[in-house]
Amino acid sequence: MPKMKTHKATAKRIRFTGSGKMVRKQAGVSHNLAKMRGGRKRRLSKLVVVAQVDVKRIGRLLNNGGGE
Repeated sequence: MPKMKTHKATAKRIRFTGSGKMVRKQAGVSHNLAKMRGGRKRRLSKLVVVAQVDVKRIGRLLNNGGGE
């Protein structure tokens, strides 16, 4: 059976913390920044932990056994 390939688009978007949690960037900070308040831009610029319902699906894409 051939090797499983990592889904490269997902691999570029997801990182792992030291404790093994998946983190991602938030959407909506690439344009229309002039109309946003500073607090909203700061909040959106931070990394967030991937939702628990998505961890298994993303783990399959990254070939790490479903994630933790």
